Order: sequence, then C-alpha cells, then structure tokens
Amino acid sequence: MIDEIDTTSSRGALAVRLGDAVQRRWPAEVQAVGVRGSLAHGDDADSSDVNLVVITFRPRTGPRPALRQVQGVPVELAVLAAEEALGQARQLTPQWPLLADRYLTTFPLHDPKDCFKEQREAHQSLLGEARPAEFSRLARHNWALADGARQRAIQLARWHDTDAALVMIARARVHAALVIGFLTRTWFRNAADAVRRTGVAAADMEQLGTILREQADELAARGRPVDGTIGALLD
Repeated sequence: MIDEIDTTSSRGALAVRLGDAVQRRWPAEVQAVGVRGSLAHGDDADSSDVNLVVITFRPRTGPRPALRQVQGVPVELAVLAAEEALGQARQLTPQWPLLADRYLTTFPLHDPKDCFKEQREAHQSLLGEARPAEFSRLARHNWALADGARQRAIQLARWHDTDAALVMIARARVHAALVIGFLTRTWFRNAADAVRRTGVAAADMEQLGTILREQADELAARGRPVDGTIGALLD
C-alpha cells in the first residue's frame, strides 16, 4: 500500500475532493474515509476508477452508496457502518479471493480512530486462524459454480447461442480462478486479475474442462471430493 496518495493524478485529486466533501456534509456521522483498488496500490492509470469507502458510526447514515461518473471518472462509493465493516473483515466467504484486498489494502483519507487498520488486523487474524479444510470447502463451492457454468456454455454453444455461451465460459473462468485462489490462499485485485494471474484467461471449453478435472482431483486429495452421497451433502 502507498504512503501518500498521488494528488497529481485526476483520480487521486478527485478522491481527496470527494473525501473532503463527505466529511463536510456528514461531520457527525462519518468515522473514516478511504480509497481502495488502484489508487491504494499506487498504480492507477487513465482507465482506472475511484473506489471510495465511507465508514459511518451508525447504520444507514451518511451518504448513500453510489456508482456513477464524476467529471468523467467512474466512481464507486461504498458506505458501511463501522460494526458491519469489521464484521465483514472477519468473514471467510466464497468470494474471499476477490474481497481480501479491500480489507488489507485501504488507504485512509480520514481515519482518526484507525478504523481501516483494525479491519486489516481483523482480517489477518482470520487468515491466520482459518483451517485448511475451510479453504478447501469454499474452493469446492467455486468449483461447482465453474463446472455448472461450463456445462451451460457447452449447451448454449450446441444451440448456436454463441454470445450467451461466451458469457457463461467467462463466468466459469472466474470461478475456476477462485478455486486456485482458495487452494493456494491467494487473493486478487479483481476478476480480471484473477483469471490473468491463474492462467485461465484464455482457456477454451476443452482446456477449462481439463483444469476443472485437475482441480477435482486436488479437492478429493484434500478430503473435499466434488461428488458424493446425499448424506455427505447434508453433513
């Protein structure tokens, strides 16, 4: 994470102005304001957006979450109450490889109580305490989504619905990448980063099938077979 935000870039300058505007408008409700994504990593470019997160003292106060352009720059405004934000940082969900970065890399624009540091430490504690079986379980969840999306893509291709098939194969790639993320305890910046770093971005249906079979073998070796009995499903 960066030590200081780059206000010479239009995205950095906009993030600072947005943070200041939020604090002026809701001075009694806002506990912290930070940026995530490329700005927090210090590698934003002309195509980057601004991911601003606002932490409030109480639920349903402060600004409303929003997604729109501001002066030509895409802006995502996330708003969470402090307790909710900390609770999320302490959870391991099926989307963890795509969510961890937001807990571990948030640059504070305004954070007098070290709210973002507390979230980061809570998530680091979660990762330190989580058992391998939990990661394998969530990997299997994503494997099922990847396999289902691939099977759907095959059927759509048979029906000559190429556009829909492409959408499903893209979805299958993302979930296959998340399987790898869980099996290796690796998190990603976003879905595009996930498929690129795991090498599945260009995988066609046949190649993806091979990847999924290899993942199924790995999951079985870890005690999480992708197929099983009714009893195993309900346990």
